[in-house]
Amino acid sequence: MYLFYCDETNLNPEHADFFVYGGLAIPSDSAKILHEKIEKIRKKAKFKETDYLKFNPCPDGVIYDDFLKAKEASIHAAIECGCVLIVSIILHKIARNTEEARRNEINRVVYHFDCFLNRPCTHGIVLIDRFSDSQIDEHLRNKFSIGITGLPYTKVMRLNNIVGFHYSAIGQSHFSSLIDIVLGSFRYAVNICSKSKSEKYGSARLLLSLVKPLFHRDHFNGKIHQISLNFSPNVIKVKRYREQYETLRKFLEEAGIDAC
Repeated sequence: MYLFYCDETNLNPEHADFFVYGGLAIPSDSAKILHEKIEKIRKKAKFKETDYLKFNPCPDGVIYDDFLKAKEASIHAAIECGCVLIVSIILHKIARNTEEARRNEINRVVYHFDCFLNRPCTHGIVLIDRFSDSQIDEHLRNKFSIGITGLPYTKVMRLNNIVGFHYSAIGQSHFSSLIDIVLGSFRYAVNICSKSKSEKYGSARLLLSLVKPLFHRDHFNGKIHQISLNFSPNVIKVKRYREQYETLRKFLEEAGIDAC
């Protein structure tokens, strides 16, 4: 069984070109071990019990260098425990609005999570980071009871490998902190590329090298599988938008994130 902790980043189109939604699939057999690893990481960095371990900001009283080491150690812990990252990226200019984009990308990542669960032939629970949206409760009920609708090859697809949809929040689990760190690291690199901040390319590539082992790879060609890293939508008709995706793809590939 896997616990799939989901989160969003780059929600505001005024601050970023791409909206990023993703989740970290945590094997239940490794969950306690991962929890204890992060407990030790927090203690070593001298986090207080009520401090949040997130991508940003650094809590008061924690040395910044220790904060950076804690984030890096948390990513390594996720890798050691067999976690898998599933991410979808969409250009804000293509998404009609942020709330709809978020619901659509939740659809996409939970569908890809269900596809991933076919490989080890197991099941999972989805835990969505809580946010304000009047339609989200009904949306998640539909994902559980009906599944995904409107796919090109079938009207309805039940997510038979997913046994529940629930909410989570930062501070309620170390795993909520972990997906914030992992997704925040990936988001940072995406933004550096999309804003052409070449002076920060080195730090962006360093973060990508940290999260790279978390992606699920295709067994046939060795590349990162589309269910693990998805560029949405599949067909981009507007040339200037397509060029933005191509620039990002190339940047990721240069860092070893070679998506199918």
